[in-house]
Amino acid sequence: MIELVDVHKSFDGNEVLKGVSAVLEEGKTNLIIGQSGSGKTVLMKSVIGLHRIDSGKILYDGRDLPSMRFKQVKSLRREMGMLFQGGALFDFMTVEQNVEFPLTMFSNLIKIERERRVRECLSRVNLKESCFRLHPSEISGGMQKRVAIARAIVLNPRYLFCDEPNSGLDPYSSLIIDRLIHEITEEYKMVTVINTHDMNSVMEIGDNIVFINKGTKEWQGSSQQLLDSGNALLDDFVFASDLFKKVKQAARLQQ
Repeated sequence: MIELVDVHKSFDGNEVLKGVSAVLEEGKTNLIIGQSGSGKTVLMKSVIGLHRIDSGKILYDGRDLPSMRFKQVKSLRREMGMLFQGGALFDFMTVEQNVEFPLTMFSNLIKIERERRVRECLSRVNLKESCFRLHPSEISGGMQKRVAIARAIVLNPRYLFCDEPNSGLDPYSSLIIDRLIHEITEEYKMVTVINTHDMNSVMEIGDNIVFINKGTKEWQGSSQQLLDSGNALLDDFVFASDLFKKVKQAARLQQ
């Protein structure tokens, strides 16, 4: 579990996060949503330690990140997996080499053990062996995302952070990636935190949703609760399109 307690963060006197408190749960996909400029990206970067907060606590299973020393932070980061927007794969490496890279950098496994772990992770994200030795430019965007997920989980992280994981994907591929992340989260009992603006993802895998508005936590709940939240700001954000207005109306008729 990751717990945020009264988190504040300012830049040049401009308060971006204004006392955010939230619980990000283990074994669930925790989505951070909000309009551009709402503070959700700053919140994500603060949670992983890229921004040092002004005040408050960020507790990783009781361990307060802001008060940690350098060696403690370094140790904690080995428990984190990162899925970057766009995948951020190395073009000059093969699929296998991309996934093996974190093991080479941060583990003591010998070559044969690293190769075994790489194949386990690539198989888990449903990639065929025929693409293992290809380069990222030789596979589809959806396959690149799967490779990036395999790389993110290769060190068996306790915490997985995903920045716009569906960026650049078509709706069908986005759905596959959403479900894969959700399955892996449940299977490995990770705390998965996803920064997204994709409302399809919110409705499909929103186990625990944190809605940020102008630097404050405006609402927190599941995708089922979101349909009837009673929060006008959240409704304006999520159900802005005619399509999602119809989704909400249909859901209410079924109740």
